[in-house]
Amino acid sequence: MNKEVKQHFVTFYSPGMFVAEQTTKPIKAWDVKLAQKMAKSVKERYGAVPYGFRFSTRSRGPKDLDSSVTATSPMYYLGGKVETLAEVKARATEKDRILIANMECNGYERIITTTHGWRWTQPLNATDVVLLG
Repeated sequence: MNKEVKQHFVTFYSPGMFVAEQTTKPIKAWDVKLAQKMAKSVKERYGAVPYGFRFSTRSRGPKDLDSSVTATSPMYYLGGKVETLAEVKARATEKDRILIANMECNGYERIITTTHGWRWTQPLNATDVVLLG
């Protein structure tokens, strides 16, 4: 084997008990529409469905014993409600006290909350993509 070998993957993230459940599947290319379609067939424990996905590429060169991740995409969210810290504070109830404290403590300016399946809230990074419909 004298050439580099590459394989693309898509990892789906679904709400879990304490951390996200993950399912990784091979994919021919970083194809957002295909990944959205594939997400519909993913079901995790307790019926959790994906809130998002991320692509990765693993490569192995001719002298490598194993492959390694050589590229990753931003996170793609399958819809959701995006809120800024100011918006969370404006609508805050007693239930939002810990969320606001976490956002302030960790410097999170924006969050995303799932709008289908189990409720799941997490920081929304600048490079993340929220897909519509």
